[in-house]
Amino acid sequence: EIIPEVVRVETALRSGEERPFRMPDRCPACGAAVVRLPGEAATRCTNRASCPAQLREGLLHWASRPGMDIDGLGPAVVDQLLARGLVHDASDLYALDVPALAALERMGQKSAENLVRAIDASRQRPLRQLLYAFGIELVGERAARELARAFGDIGRLAEAEEAVLAAIPGIGPKIARSVRAFFAQPQNREMIARLAERGVVAARAGAVTEPGAGETPAAAEGPLAGKTFVLTGTLERFTRREAQALIEELGGRVTDSVSRKTDYVVAGRDPGSKLDRAHQLGVTVLDEAAFLELVGRA
Repeated sequence: EIIPEVVRVETALRSGEERPFRMPDRCPACGAAVVRLPGEAATRCTNRASCPAQLREGLLHWASRPGMDIDGLGPAVVDQLLARGLVHDASDLYALDVPALAALERMGQKSAENLVRAIDASRQRPLRQLLYAFGIELVGERAARELARAFGDIGRLAEAEEAVLAAIPGIGPKIARSVRAFFAQPQNREMIARLAERGVVAARAGAVTEPGAGETPAAAEGPLAGKTFVLTGTLERFTRREAQALIEELGGRVTDSVSRKTDYVVAGRDPGSKLDRAHQLGVTVLDEAAFLELVGRA
């Protein structure tokens, strides 16, 4: 929640052996060419399908809390699974059993049983978490939530035209293009099919798993239905993610920028320029006490 900046350069700490850094033109993990797209800061390996480093980080991203939230699937376990050839993409996680995991170093029977239970529990995660876990370029938690709310079913989302995707609030043409490209890749469709075969509910055609798309209709019709919020600054009672989850549970939406369509700006400690923008546009600003009263948590 804090944007960093370079304050100064400690030239006195230099030894004289420093050399200017040059970004490699080949991926250090797989040797494939790298590319930096105009307007982007990131330099990316082009071998997304089989780069071992991308596979490793993709599995860790899959297991992260906003993803499929698999407790116990950390770097040490992932490294061993890859080294032993037990996992080639995320769908292989759902074929692991206790004996295979117990054979890993520093795992043991109890830890293996706990990890299998955590993997099994992740089969029931809602669609928004599955979409985030895929690691689709430009699709973070917010975009994943909007896509899930709009479609409610990965089968319908996979077939959606780019123009339809771009028309969803908060998505736009760049994210739409990225989503369309992800679902157009045969290996991604094959992985989704394997996920469905292995019981990942949100990957099954016809599954409806999102608030506002059939899972909990009451949330879409809650007391904040139709209201758009922007959060700025640090709240005392909630993290940013917790406040957003509460707003959405009550039927509201959270966006990143303040516009004339914003209904409320919730301002915590040390708010940023969003607060100034809210005052300029005449948007209602709530401090934390007013926000708590609005959501019934005073």
